Amino acid sequence: MIVAIDGPAAAGKGTIAKDLAQQLNLAYLDTGSLYRAVGHAVLKAGGDPDTDADARRAAETLDIEAIDPVAIRTREVGAAASKVAAKPDVRAALLETQRRFAHHPPEGKAGVVLDGRDIGTVVCPDADVKLFVTASDEARATRRWLELKQADPDLTVGDVLADLKERDRRDSERASAPLTKADDAILLDTTDLSIEAAIHAALDIVGRR
Repeated sequence: MIVAIDGPAAAGKGTIAKDLAQQLNLAYLDTGSLYRAVGHAVLKAGGDPDTDADARRAAETLDIEAIDPVAIRTREVGAAASKVAAKPDVRAALLETQRRFAHHPPEGKAGVVLDGRDIGTVVCPDADVKLFVTASDEARATRRWLELKQADPDLTVGDVLADLKERDRRDSERASAPLTKADDAILLDTTDLSIEAAIHAALDIVGRR
């Protein structure tokens, strides 16, 4: 069973996907972490996320087992991830990794939950269930600000909102696998939902499918 969950940053798709996988006993892959890891690798090597060669090199040599889940969650890495994710060579390098995980789940699992921005449209267009998780710009900015403010006390909601809007623009306008809702995906708007309610709604959708 393949559950594809797409949507913009800070809409809640990662939390929903992780909880779904746990409750349904499915394997889970945060595909956004792969692009964050590539962006982080470029920055760590002193490269430029806007440079094709630097981004491609980092993607082709990425070691999934070595990804630092804390280091890739900074504001700077998020911006770099959005830039490298727009590059066709990077997406091509990571596509097979994602598909292999989806069709050959680890640990003998009976299926997978993948979250990202092009799972239902490109990575797994044959997914059994597709969700597109979204929320208002203001709600997403507030959520992300709450995540980042401890590490960056000077950060404002306005700063985060500007970053999110720029990332949305890059993700939606890129030529390769742009962020878009699959025709057969079910929309889940989490703007006015608690995380518990959003997870319950997602479970209901999967159950009905």
